[in-house]
Amino acid sequence: PLHWWVQAYAKGWFPMAHPTHGNLDLWRSQSRALIPLDEHFHVPRSVRRSLGRDGFPLSLNRSFDAVLRGCAERPNTWISGELARIYRQLHRAGWAHSVEVWEGQELAAGLLAIGIGSCWIGESMLHRRDHAGNVMLVALVEALRESGFSLFDVQLSNPHLERFGCREIEDTAYTALLSQARMQPTTLRLGESAIHCEGWMRE
Repeated sequence: PLHWWVQAYAKGWFPMAHPTHGNLDLWRSQSRALIPLDEHFHVPRSVRRSLGRDGFPLSLNRSFDAVLRGCAERPNTWISGELARIYRQLHRAGWAHSVEVWEGQELAAGLLAIGIGSCWIGESMLHRRDHAGNVMLVALVEALRESGFSLFDVQLSNPHLERFGCREIEDTAYTALLSQARMQPTTLRLGESAIHCEGWMRE
């Protein structure tokens, strides 16, 4: 049932398909990577120079399937056909979302995410144009901040995200933050788009 998957996310689990045999399992990290939504978010100087110069417009849920396909089309993907179907069901039910960055009519970058209350869980990202992914991250953090989100979970850190201030916290600390964030319904506004993220009260 669909609510079972939402319940898993609301408790800190996330699904991944094994890249070799494709079996779908729930996973949980002992540490969780968060993008800060306060003064600890840092825009590197090289990224700051590109902001506003390239003029990439952003949208929400305009091309969910295109973002999902783009995130799945890579070697050793963890987004199996089964998981893609679950994401589409979650999207139709209002839990899974996409952020798009455009260059003309072409998709320049995108993010697949789950929104539960004031928690935004970045699942996977694609970028097809230089700087587009960085523009998306900076604009999204600003939008999450202004919209009242309290948690931006990116699950796993990497050197690129660390340049923006990404940090890892222990699972127990993450679970405490998540238990509060998931209960606060929040509306994300980005550019001319807006989406409502329902809270999750069930245990």
